[in-house]
Amino acid sequence: MAAPRRRRVSLDGRTVLVTGASSGIGEATARAVAERGATVLLVARRGDELERVRASIEDGGGRASAYSCDLTDHDAIDALVARVLAEHGAVDVLVNNAGRSIRRSLALSYDRFHDVERSMAVNFFGPVRLTLGLLPAMRSQRSGHVVNIVTWGVQLRAPKFSAYIASKSALDSWSRVAARETYGENVAFTNMRFSLVRTPMSAPTEAYAGRGATPEQAAARVVRAIERRPPHVNTLAGNVGELLNLVAPRLADGLFHRFDRMFPDSRAARGAAGSDARRRSS
Repeated sequence: MAAPRRRRVSLDGRTVLVTGASSGIGEATARAVAERGATVLLVARRGDELERVRASIEDGGGRASAYSCDLTDHDAIDALVARVLAEHGAVDVLVNNAGRSIRRSLALSYDRFHDVERSMAVNFFGPVRLTLGLLPAMRSQRSGHVVNIVTWGVQLRAPKFSAYIASKSALDSWSRVAARETYGENVAFTNMRFSLVRTPMSAPTEAYAGRGATPEQAAARVVRAIERRPPHVNTLAGNVGELLNLVAPRLADGLFHRFDRMFPDSRAARGAAGSDARRRSS
């Protein structure tokens, strides 16, 4: 049985599809892989922003194509898959980056079940449907890589992110199972469990102002993951939190409860005028 290769993978000549490529981590990742010789397929809802990124990449000597698609629309995803396979053949690397982040306490969520539905639609159902559409061609060519932008929250289980972390945890777990089924066809899955990154998704939360890595720093880590194909990319804090949750779960509950009390809901989460707690990178 052939195992996914451990040697460093070159991006030159590869086809890389990036969702949420109109801004933030997705845009920075698209630029980074194009600089390394990949043909990048840009996917997002906002066609005008996609065209801006595509034109910029091509002006810099790179190769890019833009595909406007709402990843909550399953028929649109299926049409995207058919078009991509017809125009480019098998995708070598899929970066599931598009997502929706919601930071809102349970006390403000009792009548907002739609927060859970929206989070699952963008963060789980969309990327899984897209991955399932592209996997057969990857397995047929016996080479492929799926990179998921998830969150360190799948390890920490931070308060106020119940809908967001649940949806990202679902994608994280689904991909670990899928990796074991596709191992023999040299198809790898990597879960990028990022800490805070300064993107439009994090901007509405006042406590995060000026904090976190830049999209370019995050993209550099994505590129390294594409080249090395690890099963996951964690942070030290995430690993410590995961260990604490395992060996002393009640202590972890108490510590995170105190942390939760220190950082109240943002104006966006409370529904303040002119703000929106629903952030989406697509």
